[in-house]
This record gives sequence, structure tokens and C-alpha cells, in this order.
Amino acid sequence: MFVVVGLGNPGSEYDETRHNSGFRVIDELALRLDVRFRTFRLHRSAVGRRYGREIALVKPSTYMNNSGEAVRSFLSESEADPSDLIICCDDLHLPVGTLRLRKKGSDGGHNGLASVIAELGTELFPRLRCGISGEGAPAPGESTADYVLSDFTRPELEIVSGMTSRAADGVLMVVRSGIDTAMNVVNKN
Repeated sequence: MFVVVGLGNPGSEYDETRHNSGFRVIDELALRLDVRFRTFRLHRSAVGRRYGREIALVKPSTYMNNSGEAVRSFLSESEADPSDLIICCDDLHLPVGTLRLRKKGSDGGHNGLASVIAELGTELFPRLRCGISGEGAPAPGESTADYVLSDFTRPELEIVSGMTSRAADGVLMVVRSGIDTAMNVVNKN
């Protein structure tokens, strides 16, 4: 089973924020797989199939900084391994519309990824980062909280829509062809 987790904050007030880019990818995948989410204590999840493989889509119900608790719980319940995991999240260090797929790595200053790494005790899981840095982005050393919790601007929305679609394509390419092939395609944008 592939476990695809989108990082974000629960609640309608966060739906359109930059920080919920991971949830956007999961929602796009749910449409493509034609699945509906069920609500559990620490997450909302759905399971579908593509390319003969089972794919679980997970949206933590915890806030971003505690995402690891939900991820650990889902992996334990489904008897999946961190190597079966793909995390989709926002990245303030990438321009809006840019994607980066990696096999492993540090949290890069992302509190949600830091929580997942701490809870799982490993950095050895793939992650797909979605660029959110655009107009008004904070300079290095400035507080990022208000910016990541802000909505995308109207001109950015079309770019974000394309990025979300390409991110879903990338996740499905990992399922179909493996991480190396997907990295070669996704990281060219």
C-alpha cells in the first residue's frame, strides 16, 4: 500500500491558505481516484486503487505542528512502513508553482515535516514539496506564520491549480513507475 499524506491545518478557515497545499494535492488525488474520506480520531482518510496498487490518502486532523502523531498512528493502524509513505507539503523556500520531489531529507525548517520525522524516528521517506513563495513573502529571518496562513493572491491561483495537478501526476507516477522516474519528471519544472 502507498500512503500519501498531505500536510495542512484542519478547519474551513485554513482551506485556501498557502500552508494547506498538501491538503490540495490530496483532494485532487481523491477526485482522480473517485474516493470519499472517512473521519477518524487523528485523520481523515480514503483508500483507492490505481495501477493495480492500493493507495491510501491521508489528511491529518491535528494541526500542522503535530502532523507526525497522525502519520505515525495511520502507519501503525495500516501496518505500513515509512518507506511506503509520500508526504505532500508546502515549501516557503520555493517559488509558487515549483515542485520538488525527494527520496529523503531534513525538515528544511517545515514544522509539519519536523513533527513527522520526530514521530517516525527517520528522515527516510519521500516528500513532495509545493512552492508557496510569492508576492509579500517574508525575508530570511522574518516571521513566516502570517504569510503561510494567508491565502494565495488571485494571480497566483491559476499557477497553484497547475502545480496541484502536476503534484498529483507526480504522486501517481511514483506509484506507477517508481520514485527515480518520477523525480526525473517532477523536478524539471
